[in-house]
Amino acid sequence: MEKHRCGWCLGDPLYEAYHDEEWGVPVTDDDTLFEFLVLETFQAGLSWITVLKKRENFRRAFDNFDYHKIAQYGQKKIDTLLNDSGIIRNKLKIYATVTNAQAFMKVQGEFGSFSKYIWGFVDGKPIKNAFENYKDAPVKTSLSDTLSKDLKKRGFKFVGSTVVYAHMQATGMVNDHEVSCFRYSQV
Repeated sequence: MEKHRCGWCLGDPLYEAYHDEEWGVPVTDDDTLFEFLVLETFQAGLSWITVLKKRENFRRAFDNFDYHKIAQYGQKKIDTLLNDSGIIRNKLKIYATVTNAQAFMKVQGEFGSFSKYIWGFVDGKPIKNAFENYKDAPVKTSLSDTLSKDLKKRGFKFVGSTVVYAHMQATGMVNDHEVSCFRYSQV
């Protein structure tokens, strides 16, 4: 019997696997939260599948998303990234990733972990929406507006409300699977 999936992922095995295994699963470890922050930063203005197809290249180029290393990147490493055809070579997004790694560690220092900080916006548990069609899900909410403003206040870049909401969806802070999707009741 065929599994019913959210309509946005249909037709591409990589997209379907991401949907089935990762999207909407609550993430509480800082390493993965940072990885998604990097990927969502680069996704801004592009399609998620574009970033997903380059994910392993990003992993290689950005030292396995090690924010301690990324926070220390100097101009030589940034120039290497700007010349890496395996990733999205957007100068502002590359610089933002370095800045975000630094801000990420400051948040860890203040809250004990980035996870405690970000999950505090949803009182530690996912918001479970009930959309029949993925197209009915919002691209941002008042909560993502609030979180975006707070992240910006803390020095983060490329964290507009739409990027933040996509991060919340990806990391399971909100469950926006279609109610008929087999993953809806699982995450």
